Amino acid sequence: MRYVDGFVLAVPKKNLKAYVRMASEAGEVWKEHGALEYRECVGEDLDQEYGLPFPKLTKLKRGETVVFSWIVYKSRTHRDKVNKKVMKDPRLNSMMKNKKMPFDMKRMAYGGFEVLVDM
Repeated sequence: MRYVDGFVLAVPKKNLKAYVRMASEAGEVWKEHGALEYRECVGEDLDQEYGLPFPKLTKLKRGETVVFSWIVYKSRTHRDKVNKKVMKDPRLNSMMKNKKMPFDMKRMAYGGFEVLVDM
């Protein structure tokens, strides 16, 4: 059964171009090491009145937007193998090393998920 790493984070709108650049480079690394899909999506219709809206979930501040992302793998085992390679990739390390991230890592939500429905 497929496996997904999911992320939700708040990104200052002024940093969105830098985030897209970073995410595009990271996506290339993940895909080259075997990820099946790599998606980064920016919030567009976030003012919802039902459930827990993403702005409330992320404690969105003025001038920020929400990014919802996921990476798809063949299985949990495949994910672990891909991520091990990704974390050793010098391109990813150079992206992270000595650079200020375009978002607050402490406010990023992340987790691994087993796929329940795949249509």
